[in-house]
Amino acid sequence: MSKVRRLSLFLAIPIAIVLLYLLFWPVPISPEAWTPPAAPLLAGKYQQNSLLAPTERLSLGAEGAHPGTGFAPEDVALDAQNRIYAGLDDGRIMRLQADGKQPEVFSNTHGRPLGLVFDLTGNLIVADAIKGLVSIAPDGVVSVLTSAADGVAFGCTNDLDVAADGTIYFTDASSKFPLANFTADLLEHRGNGRFLAYDPRTKTTRMLLRDLSFANGVAVSPDQSFVLVVETGAYRIHRLWLTGLKQGQNDIFIDNLPGFPDGVSSNGKNEFWLALVTPRDKILDVLLPRPFLRKVVARLPKLLQPAPKRYSFVLGLDTNGSVIDNFQDGSPECYAEIANAVQRGGFLYFGSIGESAIGRYRLPSPAAASR
Repeated sequence: MSKVRRLSLFLAIPIAIVLLYLLFWPVPISPEAWTPPAAPLLAGKYQQNSLLAPTERLSLGAEGAHPGTGFAPEDVALDAQNRIYAGLDDGRIMRLQADGKQPEVFSNTHGRPLGLVFDLTGNLIVADAIKGLVSIAPDGVVSVLTSAADGVAFGCTNDLDVAADGTIYFTDASSKFPLANFTADLLEHRGNGRFLAYDPRTKTTRMLLRDLSFANGVAVSPDQSFVLVVETGAYRIHRLWLTGLKQGQNDIFIDNLPGFPDGVSSNGKNEFWLALVTPRDKILDVLLPRPFLRKVVARLPKLLQPAPKRYSFVLGLDTNGSVIDNFQDGSPECYAEIANAVQRGGFLYFGSIGESAIGRYRLPSPAAASR
């Protein structure tokens, strides 16, 4: 055998092994074909801008951290004294004073706290991706409210809101994949997410919607007539009617968003704030109708799989689902990957999956005064 043939054989064997791996190695996903609508351009109501450039970072004492050591304060909640709370990926719930200073540990779920909101009696209710739906008393004591529904354990309890009657509406992003493998759920796109409600009086959990592609943010309308739930994998928000002639029915509040919608919150008056954690991924949109190729992508190293980009993107929606505010920043220094936006007074407070600090943004005047 000539040297050329031996070299060719030497190179062909590892190439064949790699190809066989990419084509046939078992993967945990069972993709379902879905053709997304063409992504809207970042123009018109989604026009690119740099309005979020002045966003300031409020230190949680976790600068320079990496996953597992106090990173990614996904959501923000403020108490009656305007103190600011955020949960980190090591389980800690951090608290800042109203001026955004003096970070301290308020509590620790020993899980992964995501969505945060205070209930009517001052308890901090937490959607913990590992523990389930959790309540933290004012003294920091943690108790689990619910961790399963219809005999199926929560795989990734994600976000929540509390209605005026005390009902806690929340999401289980995926009953199949944990938060650490959220990319797999988006690649599978088979509707593993659920929207649920917990009644603190009866201590019961009921199913509201199922088959959602990564169920995410939740917000009850100011008049309590409906509740919104984000479906991240389908780039849209559902509206479930709680009262009136449409009670129990659901429809689409806004569809075909220009990014991956994450958290949504009500300002209690006339506007919902929607965080788009990253713009749409052209490669993922091409892959979604092609289940076989998505299996190939699932076999690639994490570094080669679709991932969030550094970008700031927050939309303001009116109570009919129309875009009335559009705040962005694409600079390298931006407060990136905003997962939630919460309004208190004339400020928006941001949580993020790509930062170690809370973001704070002063709403433009005079618009802020009317909100």
